This record gives sequence, C-alpha cells and structure tokens, in this order.
Amino acid sequence: MTQHDPVQKARADLTAGINKLFAASAMSASGHGNISVRIPGHDDRLLVNAGELLRPWPADDLRVAAPALRTVNDDVVVVGLDGTVHEGTPSPSVAAILKMHIGVYQARPDVNAVIHTHSPYATSYALAGVSLPARYEALLVHGQPVDIPVAPWAPRGTEEAVRSIAETFAAHPRTYAILLGNHGLLVAGDSARHAASLVVAIEEAAVSSIGAEPLGGPAPFPDHVHDLDLRLRFEEPTA
Repeated sequence: MTQHDPVQKARADLTAGINKLFAASAMSASGHGNISVRIPGHDDRLLVNAGELLRPWPADDLRVAAPALRTVNDDVVVVGLDGTVHEGTPSPSVAAILKMHIGVYQARPDVNAVIHTHSPYATSYALAGVSLPARYEALLVHGQPVDIPVAPWAPRGTEEAVRSIAETFAAHPRTYAILLGNHGLLVAGDSARHAASLVVAIEEAAVSSIGAEPLGGPAPFPDHVHDLDLRLRFEEPTA
C-alpha cells in the first residue's frame, strides 16, 4: 500500500485524530474511546480502531521502564455500513460499539468521522443529563454553534441505544456532537482531525462552563453571532 491508498489515507487521518486527543489531555484516565472514519472513495465502508486506542511500548524497548508510556495503536478493521467486517478482527469492546458508529453515519450522511470518548468534564454533563451550552467561542470555530444535547441512556450496543442516538441527531440537525446519557461523549466531524479538535473544544467548554457557574454561569453570545461565519475549515494535508 502507498500513502495514496484509500485505507492508508483513512488510517493516517484516524491516527492523527487519536494523537490530537491525547496530546490535548481530552481523554479519561483509562484512555478508553473509539474512532472511525469513512474510507475515501468508499462511502459505504469505515475504518475503525480494532482495539484500545493506546498500547504499551514493546517489551524490548528501553523506554518501557516508564510504565505509563504508551503509543498509538493503529490496528484497524474495515467495516461496511451494513455491519459486515471486511478486514481485521475487532476486539469485543469495539465490536459492541460498531452499531453506534454505523448509526451516526446513517443518521448523518454528511459526516466522515465519529469519535466516542469519556472525556471527564463533558461526561459530567452526560451523567447529569444536562445539555452543554454553546457559550465558548472555540465551539463556534469548530462548527458547533448550538448547545450539545443529551441522548437518553440505553444499554450500549443495543438497538435502543442506536435509535436514541439517531433520534437525537435528527432532532438537532445543526449539532455535530451529542452527550450519551450516563455514559460519555459522541462527536462527528468532516474528518477525524476535525472531530478530535471538536472533542478538545467540548472538553474545554465543559471545564470552563463548570468553572463559570459560581460567577453566574456562562454568558450567551450576542444575537448577531448567528450571522457570522466563524467556522475553521480543516484542509487536507498535502503529501
């Protein structure tokens, strides 16, 4: 495979998204999460992380003496939108969430990447069942001009959970992100890089919104903000 191969291109975007999440400390202490991207030229197929997002350094690597030091796991599976696994073998935890990812692509044909995390402060809103207000400018910059709604809880991987997610996206067509009730965060994007940047902005917004509460809460934007185009356009990196 070359760097121009569609799977390799998708893998590069997926890996860049994972790196961005951890570099910004937007992940929970466990590092749990999952990420998928559409394969360019194959809109009905997804590249999904096969296992945990991070893995330990090889045992013979001198840096393994640092027990917390891990590296991005770029093991992937190719999955169709019908749920068929075409290449690779997903871990049990990833297999359980494939329907969730597929459901987002079916509900939002315009998106090309989906990321699920347990980012701690955003997840605080999910646990409380409270939507996260879009009062932080970075949300607008990354294409999230509306409050982030909460999808009611349902057991992970079930048809009920997939339906709850799809219905929440359908009810909020301008949102790229939803909070999974009693669970975590689910973010879609134009690419994995875009989705990861939005996860980071959402976690920052959650931290700052909670911090603003004793001061009276986050102030709303002026009405004319809706007439402005503040969205940052994510360019494809050149080879």
